[in-house]
Amino acid sequence: MTRRLAVLVALLASLAAQPGLSAQAQRIISIIPATTEMLFAMGAGDRVVAVGTYDRFPPEVAQLPRVGALLDPDVERIITLRPDLVVLYGTQADLRTQLDRAGIPSYPYVHRGLSDIAETIRALGGRVGMQRQADGVADHLQLELAHIRARVAGKPRPRTLLIFGRDPGTLRNINSSGGVGFLHDMLVAAGGDDVFADVRQQAVTTSTEMILARSPDVIIELRYTRAERAAASDSRVWNALSSVPAVRDRRIYVLEGEEFVIPGPRVGMAAERLARALHPEVW
Repeated sequence: MTRRLAVLVALLASLAAQPGLSAQAQRIISIIPATTEMLFAMGAGDRVVAVGTYDRFPPEVAQLPRVGALLDPDVERIITLRPDLVVLYGTQADLRTQLDRAGIPSYPYVHRGLSDIAETIRALGGRVGMQRQADGVADHLQLELAHIRARVAGKPRPRTLLIFGRDPGTLRNINSSGGVGFLHDMLVAAGGDDVFADVRQQAVTTSTEMILARSPDVIIELRYTRAERAAASDSRVWNALSSVPAVRDRRIYVLEGEEFVIPGPRVGMAAERLARALHPEVW
């Protein structure tokens, strides 16, 4: 710890010990895109004083200071901003220890499945004193997902390969959804069967041999920016696997949007887009 940082820690620890300070967070730092979106969705965006490196939504975050992310949190800058709550990853034990020394409260975020997103919204809302508003956001999300499940109920469930990364222009280094996690859960809610449902991990490094063996009916590729879509949208690379039903029947879809990678309030929108690709006949 640098001398300057040590002085800041001591100063803030002494301030935190003073009586009469408000218990409701008014200066929040969120270094996680999902929780930043949650805070803005529940109406606490005006309390957010800094965000993480990868926060892009809503547009208002573009004007806020950046304080690092999972692997490189800028502890000195975080403390200098004098937050009264820092939302961090549950695995950031060292950052949490330093915040504890400075007397700065923290909220640990744990990335899990689709059903946990609404619960995280409710818990975070309670932590920042906006329970009613957070409950409204969570209720809306759960209704969106219930509506999608109802629309696709009883429809044939295509065996689907859900890809969230591969080398542009090739079928190398393919990363696909496994049988756990919010991407898998969204696919199931949208009316698809994950071809890697039996692999109990969030991501599967997938070879062409594995794709041939799993023989998906549908292939969905997720792209998070327009640049990524332009770089990897050449569907002709799949012609090398012409015996795969998805390739043979031309059921290969490219969907673009950060809502597919951020487990926050927009996952209802993401699940609907998946459902529209899988079951266009019901929309």
